[in-house]
Amino acid sequence: MNALLNVRPRSFVSRTLVVALLAGVSLSAVAETRVEDPWVRATVAGQPSSGAFMRITADTDSTLLSVSSPVAKDVQIHEMSMTNDVMRMGPVDAVPLPAGKTVALDPEGYHVMLMGLNGQIEEGDQVPLTLTVKNAKGETEVVNVSAPARAAMAPMDMAHDPGMTH
Repeated sequence: MNALLNVRPRSFVSRTLVVALLAGVSLSAVAETRVEDPWVRATVAGQPSSGAFMRITADTDSTLLSVSSPVAKDVQIHEMSMTNDVMRMGPVDAVPLPAGKTVALDPEGYHVMLMGLNGQIEEGDQVPLTLTVKNAKGETEVVNVSAPARAAMAPMDMAHDPGMTH
């Protein structure tokens, strides 16, 4: 037991690196997608949908393929855009994530729509979200996030119905 207590942190780290390298693991080659400041808009009773927002940064050129959550029957990635002073919103197949560049999913651009909610999302609830990201090499990464529900400061158009066209 004393031998374990006398191990210097530096030698432990060195040994760990040697073991990892001998095992064929490249510690720097692991691509990673980071999600920052995830949140979901709280709802009122009976509201059928909500939005989820976050900032995503991928280490390598990647694509956000999908988002899922057990709180909704249907989860889609949408984009809001302005064309000739007309706001349009609708689903997109994917969101490009250029290497090292933070991509915001916010109410004014790309965002996640949680449709067919299983119940009310109350302020302070933690909403689980699962993001599927694919990098340029074709490798898929699954990122699990817990997004707190926040009260809406301004009303958001929640008239998203799976049967509605945009």
